[in-house]
Parts: sequence; structure tokens; C-alpha cells
Amino acid sequence: MRSFLLAAAALIATPAAAAPPKLVVTISVDQFSADLFDAYRSQFSGGMARLAREGTVFRNGYQSHAATETCPGHSTILTGMRPMHTGIVANDWIDQGAARGDKDVYCAEDETAPGSTFANYKVSPVHLRVPTLGERLKAASPASRVVAVAGKDRAAVMMTGQRPDQRWYWNGKTYVTDLAGTATPRVLTSFDAALANALAQPRAPLEPTPFCLGRSKPYVVGSQTVGNNRLGRAANDAKAFRASPEIDGATLALAAGLIQEMRLGRGQATDLIAVGLSGTDYVGHTYGPGGGEMCLQLTELDRELGDFFAQLDRTGVDYAVVLTADHGGQDIPERLRDQGVTSAVRVDPALVPATMGKALGARLGIAGPVLLGGGADGDVFVDRTLPAPVRQRAMAAAIATYRQHPQVAAVFTAAELAAAPAPSGPPTGWSLLTRARASFDPRRSGDFVVLIKEHVLPVPAGASGYVATHGTPWDYDRRVPILFWRRGSAAAERAEPVETVDIAPTLAAMIGVPFRAPAMDGRCLSGAAGTSCAP
Repeated sequence: MRSFLLAAAALIATPAAAAPPKLVVTISVDQFSADLFDAYRSQFSGGMARLAREGTVFRNGYQSHAATETCPGHSTILTGMRPMHTGIVANDWIDQGAARGDKDVYCAEDETAPGSTFANYKVSPVHLRVPTLGERLKAASPASRVVAVAGKDRAAVMMTGQRPDQRWYWNGKTYVTDLAGTATPRVLTSFDAALANALAQPRAPLEPTPFCLGRSKPYVVGSQTVGNNRLGRAANDAKAFRASPEIDGATLALAAGLIQEMRLGRGQATDLIAVGLSGTDYVGHTYGPGGGEMCLQLTELDRELGDFFAQLDRTGVDYAVVLTADHGGQDIPERLRDQGVTSAVRVDPALVPATMGKALGARLGIAGPVLLGGGADGDVFVDRTLPAPVRQRAMAAAIATYRQHPQVAAVFTAAELAAAPAPSGPPTGWSLLTRARASFDPRRSGDFVVLIKEHVLPVPAGASGYVATHGTPWDYDRRVPILFWRRGSAAAERAEPVETVDIAPTLAAMIGVPFRAPAMDGRCLSGAAGTSCAP
């Protein structure tokens, strides 16, 4: 069967070099670091293998900014702009001037919607300040269609922006859309029924390959044991569903169904579909990216991508693929230390803004929260209800305390970031200040940003929930693969450092979309899947 499919695929006509593809497929694999790609590349035999063997492989791609989170990362992929310009500085931020009582704002919500809260939000692209490639494509070619399917709403929203033709994402129960007034495709009826039926059935544990068995050493993290789980689940366990290859299989199935029903790539104009695969991220958070669970996840994802590409082949459509990630991820310190990374530790919970603010308040005699923010690294906001002199004293004391902490690499104030030069040059040479500058927006970022040292995992010991995460300015979180593929283009392996902001201008050149204002931060990557960057 496999030989037959390969032979059939070879019969598809190779497009003329100058002709743009009829369908662009952009795939983001959440938390798929370049380290994971390198570690598993020799094991791939499906869709990942096709891209790696036949495509243009940029081994040193970068989400070059400091705040390596899902929303900022996805905002760079199809805008060509860094978070400092997209306005998406984090997954969420504090807006102390927000009209609602809840000041925590989610990146993909409209907090001005009546009744909205951080926990019960209205999905919206309102915070994305720049156009996506899909918006540019539709402006240049009104007949083009733009579609998104993702395991997370923020992935779908940030890759397609304003007014795509279809946008669907998992909401914890099923796939939904934020596009009011858009007709629901027929495929959703059968898809929803199949998904509900699959969720209602338990899933047997996956059978590990010998390679995966070799990565399945168990580690105790608090009350959990990770490393050797087989990703089975009980019936109707939606949380386990999303932390497994199942959610990516569902996302790809819906994407394939929409491509078929909408006949994407079979009209006169080029179409675009953005696919956000989130299973790898949830597996990484739940078990850490270095164990047997991630091996099972990537083995299945490789197979599912192979099936997805085979379905596209059967349509006869001339399509191009780019695959990348929104960020990387750091493994659990317990496993890293076992592998010789002696500096790997969990973060001191005293660095969490709420905890730090409480301690400062007691020390300085200041009532109230004093400091606002999320985790132990990233943006910190000083309470604006404090009188100005008190606020200044609290901020100075907080910055001094953070800078003296042995786990903190740097602290930059908003004034320092605003005055810093714009990022330039290869991302491999950027200072911590430059990385933080690429994430800084004066209207949304904190009063100061805390960057923790390398190998300090921003998940404290004893924390409930996730055992591992990302979000730091270090290369295990910044470095991601960038793979371009188009049938008939020569395979190439490229080691130069590039950025995810280079994807949009490269695709724009491939499909003939002009670069109109605002200019992109990225540059066209000449030769990527045969792309010519000549004007």
C-alpha cells in the first residue's frame, strides 16, 4: 500500500517554477523545539520524514523573543512581525485600566465584551495589531480563502487574524468558531459525531517502540511519576485527550475535511490553511518533553502527518507546506540532572509576583498586592492604586530584590526596554536585553521584566498541575525547526540562523503577495522550497 501511494504521488504533475502553489499549508506544532526535532529526526518515517528528507530544513530557526509562550509565538508565524509589533507580549497580561474588575487580559479575547472575564472570555483577534499573511492574501486576491483549525483558540486566532473564511478550535469539549454569521461547513456534523463517539470510548495505552522504551525511565515529581506513561485514558477524559496524539489526529482530520468540502486549492486563486497542533505542548507540560510520553506523542504525530499529506496528495492539488513551532520547552530538572545538567533546578516560589509583593508589603509597610503578574519570570506590574511616591519606592525595592536573587539573570525596566535598540542581526548573537526588547510593548508589558537563569524551570517544586514548561529567553525555549516543502523542489539542509518572522515574507514571495505597509520584521528566505525572493 505504501509503495502504491508513493507511486501515485509521483504521478502528480510538478508545477512550473514560477507558478505559485494553489494551497499553502502552515503547520505549527506547539512546543516542538529544535532539540526535539534533532533527537527524533532519525526515527521519523511519516509526514515529518517527508518534510525533513524532501524539503528545505532550517535547523536553527528561532522564536527570537524572550517571552516564549504560545500566543506571542503564533503571532510571529504568519505576520512576519515580532511581539513588540504584533502587540502579543504574552499569553496574558495585566491591564490595570481595564473597565472590568478582572484586570488579567487573555491575548485572544475581547475584554470589552459584556460579561467577559478572564476565565469566561469572548474569543477575538482584537489584540493583534498587524495583518496576517491571510489578510494580505485576501486583500491582493479576494477569491482566495483562508482557514484555520487548531487545538487552541489562540493558535487559530493569531495565525489568521481578522475575518478568515473559517476558523475552528478545540474548546475543551469540541471544536467551535468565533466567526459569527459564518455558515457551518457540513463536515462539522459528521466530525462532531465521530469526535463525541471517540471521546466516549476509553483509549488503550499506546505500545512503545524500542526507541521509546529507551526513553521511558520513571521520575518522581512531587506526587506524580512521569517518564513511562503510555497515554491511555478513561472514557470522556477530555483533559487526557488533549495531552495525547488524539487531539492532533482530530485537528488534522477536521483540516482535511474542510480542505475537501471547501475544495481548497482547486479554485483560480491560492488558498491558505493554518493548522495548530497542540498535543505536543500538553504532553510536554504534563510529563516533560524528555521522556517516553513525548516519544509516543511524536511517533504518532509523524504517522498522522503522513496520513494527512497522503490525503492532500490524492486531491492532485499543488500545495506547499511550512512546519514550525511557537516555542520550545525545558525538560524536568529531575531528568536533566540525571543527564548531567547539574544546574537544572526548579524556580524559587519567592519570585512569584504575588509572593514577592506580599513580602515587600510587609517589609515596607504597604497594604495591598503591591506586585501583579503571573509566574516567577516575565512581566511584573506594580499596583497603580498606590500613591506615586509609594509606588516608586515599592518598584525600586522589588527590582533590587529580584536582581539580588541567585536564580535571576536580569531585570529590565520598561524605560530600559523602550530605550534599547531594535533587534537586528542573527538571533544567535542577541543579548538578553535585545531578546526582552523583542517582546516589549509599552502599552501592555509590565513595569519591569524578570528573566531567570538558564536551566531554572519556572515551575516551583510542589506546584500542582504541570511539571514542566517554557517561557524563558534561553535557546531550549527559543530554537525551533522551520521546514518548507513543495513537490518538485530540491531538498536542502541549511544551518544559518533564521527566525519564524521570516516565514510570512517567504510565503508571500512564493505566492506573489506584495509586501505593503506595515513592513515585516522578517526577510524572505531565498531557495526555501524553491522560493525566489527577487522582486
